[in-house]
Amino acid sequence: MKRILVTGGLGFIGSHTVVELQAAGMEVVVIDNLSNSDVKVLDGIEKISGIRPQFEKLELRDKLAVQDYFNRTKVDGIIHFAASKAVGESVENPLLYYENNINTLVYLLQECNKHHIDHFIFSSSCTVYGQPDVLPINEDAPVKQAVSPYGNTKQISEEIIFDTCNATKVQSIALRYFNPIGAHSSTEIGELPIGTPQNLVPFITQTAAGLREELSVFGDDYPTKDGSCIRDYIHVVDLARAHVVAMKRLLQGNNETSYEMFNLGTGRGSSVLEVVHAFEKVSGVKLNYKIVGRRPGDVISVYADTSKANEVLGWKTEMSMEDALASAWQWEKKLRGIA
Repeated sequence: MKRILVTGGLGFIGSHTVVELQAAGMEVVVIDNLSNSDVKVLDGIEKISGIRPQFEKLELRDKLAVQDYFNRTKVDGIIHFAASKAVGESVENPLLYYENNINTLVYLLQECNKHHIDHFIFSSSCTVYGQPDVLPINEDAPVKQAVSPYGNTKQISEEIIFDTCNATKVQSIALRYFNPIGAHSSTEIGELPIGTPQNLVPFITQTAAGLREELSVFGDDYPTKDGSCIRDYIHVVDLARAHVVAMKRLLQGNNETSYEMFNLGTGRGSSVLEVVHAFEKVSGVKLNYKIVGRRPGDVISVYADTSKANEVLGWKTEMSMEDALASAWQWEKKLRGIA
């Protein structure tokens, strides 16, 4: 049985990936600093899979703590989710993002090299493409100047991993996510933002549940069909399953080069207002929303060409945006005790 370390494994994407790794017969160990997650997520994972993963609260910015962890923990591979991830917050507090997203990656890769952990999956982002020239975006699209510090940390991280793979035995796959939404069908795990949500769908569900008075739509004057930004929204369970496929590819030595990257999305762009109206349809709840000014760091339109992941990884999405929105609403209702 292969033993996989998942950093940030109690977060939104991390927890769903832990469940899928367990379903694939892998042993999972989790570290998380609980800055944007809750230790109770372990209960949800255990209820779904019947297995409670080994967990340790660890601050990856503490280099000595990271060294100590790897001196006493043996793993066959790492999936690295632990990072700060809000575009707006990164614009307001760039140094936090550079410290948290870059330093932690370097410390992990140093331990990979030292302890001969050769299989490394990186949680990257479509933000590495900046504002694309051509849609949909494929992996050959130029990595342009980032429009936010968050996006820049993903670009820099990919460069660090690429250089590390060239200089060491580390083999890595960077998975460039588009916009993960939804929750596990069991409603035992889902998106659990601490404080004010930074992403669209939890803000929608919290507004529908009465926790938020109003949903802000940032801009209706973009050059899109309805003036709002366009994104590629992917069900988090589909996304989680891609990590299992990618890790198996590395463990089995099927990767073609020491560093590979794949887009993970649906291949379909949906505007913010389309998401709002789709949620209203699946939930039966009328949302109170207001058009406000544009938000710094937002690109106009971005959605994936997923043909490389479909053909090379043999992975594709199975669930629709409506499925994801319905599951997100069921999760929110359970959290709030709404019948």
